[in-house]
Amino acid sequence: MQQNMQLAIEGMSCASCSGRVEKALKAVPGVTDASVNLATETATITGTAAMLALVQAVQQAGYQVPTEQRVYQVSGMSCASCVTRVEKAMLAVPGVLQATVNLTTEQLSLSVLCTVTQAELATALDKAGYQLSAISQPGQAKQDASQVSWHRQPLWPVIGSAVLTLPLVVPMIGMLFGRDWMLPAFWQWLLATPVQFYFGARFYRAGWGALKARTGNMDLLVAIGTSAAYGLSLYLWWNHQGHQGMPHLYFESSSAVLSLVLLGKYLELRAKRRTTDALKALENLQPSQARVKLSGQWQMLAAAAVKAGDWVRVLPGERVPVDGLVSSGQTHVDEALISGESVPVAKANGDHVTGGSVNLDGVIELTATSVGSESTLSRIIRLVEQAQGAKAPVQALVDKISAVFVPLVLLIALITLLGWGLTSGDWTAAILNAVAVLVIACPCALGLATPAAIMAGTGTAAKLGVLVKDAVALEHATAIDLVVFDKTGTLTQGKAVLSQFTALRPTQDPLLQWAASLQQHSEHPLARAVVNQASAQGLTLLDATEFKVVAGKGVQAKVDGSLFLLGSSGWMQELGLELPLEHIQVAGASVSWLARQQAGATELLALLCFSDELKPRSYAAVTQLQQQGIAVAMLTGDSQASAQRVAEQLGLDKVHAQVLPADKAAVVAQYQQQGYRVAMVGDGINDAPALAQADLGIAMATGTEVAVSASAISLMRGDPALVSTALRLSRLTYRKIRQNLFWAFIFNVIGIPAAALGWLNPVLAGAAMACSSLLVVSNALLLQRYKE
Repeated sequence: MQQNMQLAIEGMSCASCSGRVEKALKAVPGVTDASVNLATETATITGTAAMLALVQAVQQAGYQVPTEQRVYQVSGMSCASCVTRVEKAMLAVPGVLQATVNLTTEQLSLSVLCTVTQAELATALDKAGYQLSAISQPGQAKQDASQVSWHRQPLWPVIGSAVLTLPLVVPMIGMLFGRDWMLPAFWQWLLATPVQFYFGARFYRAGWGALKARTGNMDLLVAIGTSAAYGLSLYLWWNHQGHQGMPHLYFESSSAVLSLVLLGKYLELRAKRRTTDALKALENLQPSQARVKLSGQWQMLAAAAVKAGDWVRVLPGERVPVDGLVSSGQTHVDEALISGESVPVAKANGDHVTGGSVNLDGVIELTATSVGSESTLSRIIRLVEQAQGAKAPVQALVDKISAVFVPLVLLIALITLLGWGLTSGDWTAAILNAVAVLVIACPCALGLATPAAIMAGTGTAAKLGVLVKDAVALEHATAIDLVVFDKTGTLTQGKAVLSQFTALRPTQDPLLQWAASLQQHSEHPLARAVVNQASAQGLTLLDATEFKVVAGKGVQAKVDGSLFLLGSSGWMQELGLELPLEHIQVAGASVSWLARQQAGATELLALLCFSDELKPRSYAAVTQLQQQGIAVAMLTGDSQASAQRVAEQLGLDKVHAQVLPADKAAVVAQYQQQGYRVAMVGDGINDAPALAQADLGIAMATGTEVAVSASAISLMRGDPALVSTALRLSRLTYRKIRQNLFWAFIFNVIGIPAAALGWLNPVLAGAAMACSSLLVVSNALLLQRYKE
């Protein structure tokens, strides 16, 4: 049976690397399709091939797949046949490469991909009839960046090479002002050699790997080009021995190229690392323990050990450890994790509760329905993985360029060498002309084209409150024609406010003061809304005694000598009260009622309506996008009435209400199938799959870390109007990237033939290369003039 599998790949440096990995994976028997995403460093494979064969294919191609060695305790084994069953069950889990069981110690040793979770392993082993518990995970612990020695920090090669290169480059600047600051040849060599062979060693290693695989990549061109400049400098220095003056050497060219490319690689690394944050944050949300009833006693177990059908008790304030049905008790549950709804939801017998949501007030008991890899949270994690694994469209162009550029430059350099040497017999001139080709073709401007524009564009964007994570986002922003907003926390404030307080009979009684005093000791979001409203009106809270939470219904307490009750419509109806629903003026609001009990009778006093108010700039956000010709839609887990109210206020083009996380991603996919290029804007964990699925994910940085990590653009202020700013600035930045790439290549298109024909000596070739870099950087810096 065919399945989709994902592998993390380490060691790739350019598009030709991703092409090599794709080719290696497609050659594995059983693979029907393979796609490598260089930005996220992941490969998505479709087929029936064994994971171990895929990993070996990647390793044979010269790259690495991060794996871990783990040790677990297995209970329930009794003989050698059990060993075989356990190993077979483990090897059937996607991502498990090797499994070995020691029956004597009852330990299971695994070699797995880093993406495999203990919950997945426990679920698979449970189906085989055994139980898994953790002992240690030697390979899982990773050193914090602060614990890594300074010379192993990724920024060290950039700083080290820059410090050594600076004395070589400064004299070149002095020449523009007629100053001769050139260092002696020995000192130039002394500074350039560590840059070339210590800090630049990674390019030699990667280039050698490419040669062994009979292919080429940018690392190979950097290695050959800088080596040519370095070698030419040695040749000229040696050949000048015994002569007056000092020859022009090219140590500064080789060192500057290596330093700039190392800087680009470092910026790449920082961007790539952030692509895994969403999955890590999601996995950290899974509760680690559960209170399970075993043999009539409640015991604390690892959440991964809970099985479908187990009884689980959840106390107030705890996260629900598994998906399940309420079998006993009543409560309110904060389901913002799943639906994005800011108002807590009442739960009673038979209601479904989702793992990861927070139990607010009552004690409930659940019957577990979905555990481990089948839980809602695990499915969200898989949705994010799948959406992020898709190959970015920009990669197709980069693949084609890199596949042709490197071999073509090497071929032209060889032809130049042989052509001049054989026709003129002057091999010195032939070498100089061939080196000129390599020097002018060194991808200095190519290496700066994207980072320079991104640095300038993102620096400007940061001042305006917009964080753009990578070049893929910039490309996708140029074609967006539909923006989909989440409602809660994105277009609205994300917290309940008291939008209507209506007295149900003529009275001078301080009803709001009573309601706020009654709820002053409650942490419920609706209670906070009432207290905040009373505080805004300058009301003093009265003493409340005998305070009691009626789980799933409301609260009660004595204030001013009377017993007051504040709670849901269902509770009031249980007390025999008729509710005047015609007084409700706020469509889609959450409704509560204030009542008083005296002399055995219950009297209805006031109506309270709670809603999530719009952000001040939401209307401007929608209007600005529509003026740009971009349609605006809204997805929300709220009720249809609540969603329709917001849609009418903002003039939205499309509305989808009562949408779950998986459905949000599906709706985005449907729009994409209709031909739309979709940007998704959200702030909650529940939005992560849709953010990853969209062509462009935009998150409010005031929201959850998961949403921010899963997005390509983050808005550092909770202002939805920044979406149009983000799209405009992204388009301008990507335009600069394209312009920079054009100028980088045009210098090569003109300069390489000129160098091959002998019209450019290495000095002019180096100057042309420097000019191309200067032009690229100057063009990128124009982005700093952008104003909102």
